[in-house]
Amino acid sequence: MEKLIYLLGDTAAGTPPRGRHDLREKLFAAAPALESAGARDITLGVADVDDPDVEHVTQMNAHGLIDAQVSLWVENLDGRSGIEAVVAGLAQRHAGYLVTESILCEYPDRSWPAGEASPGIALFTSFPKPEKLDFETFYARWHGSHGPLSLELHPLTRYVRNAVFRPITEAAPTFHAIVSESVASCAVAADVDQFYSGPANRKRIVKDLLSFAQIETMSTAVMREYIL
Repeated sequence: MEKLIYLLGDTAAGTPPRGRHDLREKLFAAAPALESAGARDITLGVADVDDPDVEHVTQMNAHGLIDAQVSLWVENLDGRSGIEAVVAGLAQRHAGYLVTESILCEYPDRSWPAGEASPGIALFTSFPKPEKLDFETFYARWHGSHGPLSLELHPLTRYVRNAVFRPITEAAPTFHAIVSESVASCAVAADVDQFYSGPANRKRIVKDLLSFAQIETMSTAVMREYIL
């Protein structure tokens, strides 16, 4: 089995997406076609959050590909053409990636039905490796330092880390990291004390992040997660 992630964008780069209920409905309507084309274990993330506190959460849209994401598994990467035919009709822009998934933190109990929004919100982030870093240093800092620090400081309910192996659609921008971090609410994500365990720890984790990533090339959006 191989994991693929497709990023979808309608909102122009530089502007965080908001209220994408329309795209959520399109994604749900497309799910049966994706499954018929060979997709398995589909998870959707959509920037459809209706919460006043979302305005207080830091969000960035560097590449115009952060309105939604579709994560899925296939038996064989070579047989994805039917899946991509469906994905291509969902938004103005799309980009696909072959990834390696690591789940650093999982929900202790998934009691809600398939297709219902997961509790809380997901901070969905994508970014490339800075050119100045070699891959060994990039992964050592991202995996060896930042992952454990995030688990220590953030009140995460789920943490899915995807290392990008390669892009699989034409003209897809280069990314090396695609991450989904779930927390209880926008209020939690917006609060320095709750999300960062205090201002001092915020400086600590931002400094660590900047050791392997560049803010100007990052995209982060608040999404709802739907595990189908």
